[in-house]
Amino acid sequence: MTIAPSSIEQVIPGQGAMVQPSATPGGAKRRRFRFIANAKAATGLVILAIYGLFAIIGPWVAPYDPDARSSDLVQAPSAKHWFGTSHLGQDIFSQILVGTRSVVVVGLIAGVLATILSILIGVTSGYIGGAVDEAMSALSNVFLVIPALLLIIIVTSIVDHASNTLVAVIIGLTSWAWGARVLRAQTLSLRRRDYVEAARANGERTWRIILFEILPNLTAIIASGFVGTVIFAVMSEITLAFIGISSVSSWNWGTILFWAQGQQALAQGAWWWFVPAGLAIAVLGTALALINFGIDEFVSPRLRSSGKTRIKTAAGHTVRMRVGFTPVLATPPPSPPPPVATDAVVLTNPERKGSRR
Repeated sequence: MTIAPSSIEQVIPGQGAMVQPSATPGGAKRRRFRFIANAKAATGLVILAIYGLFAIIGPWVAPYDPDARSSDLVQAPSAKHWFGTSHLGQDIFSQILVGTRSVVVVGLIAGVLATILSILIGVTSGYIGGAVDEAMSALSNVFLVIPALLLIIIVTSIVDHASNTLVAVIIGLTSWAWGARVLRAQTLSLRRRDYVEAARANGERTWRIILFEILPNLTAIIASGFVGTVIFAVMSEITLAFIGISSVSSWNWGTILFWAQGQQALAQGAWWWFVPAGLAIAVLGTALALINFGIDEFVSPRLRSSGKTRIKTAAGHTVRMRVGFTPVLATPPPSPPPPVATDAVVLTNPERKGSRR
């Protein structure tokens, strides 16, 4: 007699019960916006959008000229000067608004340039292989050991009035190697997949296979590398301005900290001179980190479900998760079959065991 197995309906944390695509209208649309639905990624994107808006309209909406001097020397925040003034009476709030554009532009230029180079070199070397792979891997190893900050210091000492664009280009040219190594390793694992082999057997061109078969599977890694490069570029730009390597005549957050440190703002008790710029740096770094965490959770379902203790199934039931277990929802097992009558009678009386008549 065959007993029908009990059907088990697995509940994926954060997604509810597994159902057929046809039973969930609009499911593909929800999956398309799953990254934005992530709380960490959404928060980071909103903060980054605010910074981008300030970078565009900052110089226009600044209440004062950041270079204009006044008689309000080292004044605390007030209705007239929201973030206080410097030792020359300059409005610090206007300096932060104007300096946002420099920081965002440097981060974007360096991130885009490094991402393009990492894709071109990493994916190409991983897919083609052979001598091309050896040559590009050697080039990546060389750029891995080039110190970007030291190179920027040397270039800015040679070039008079080095612009932020030059600094961004140098950072981008020296920051692509690690991303290229990661993309090469992933491409090596994808080049022998069945769908890639099928496209190659159908006579697809190499550039088309790379563009339409391999790159879509590397989107999350490329986005994560871009965010990491932007963080490094922003911190490098601020560090160079803080130590006085880049031009101190153009405003960014590092320039504000440079003048605050040079004029002993901490010793004077002028906390408003350096705290707003430090908070702006910290909030921007937090936004980029949240986006990076959102990308990791979007790629890995295991990270996506971490921290959740209650989930709701498609039927509306709430299941409480336990640490170390994946909750499953099982239907009740079928009732056991009725006992089968037999002709043999088994005597279980111990007194008559072994007795014979």
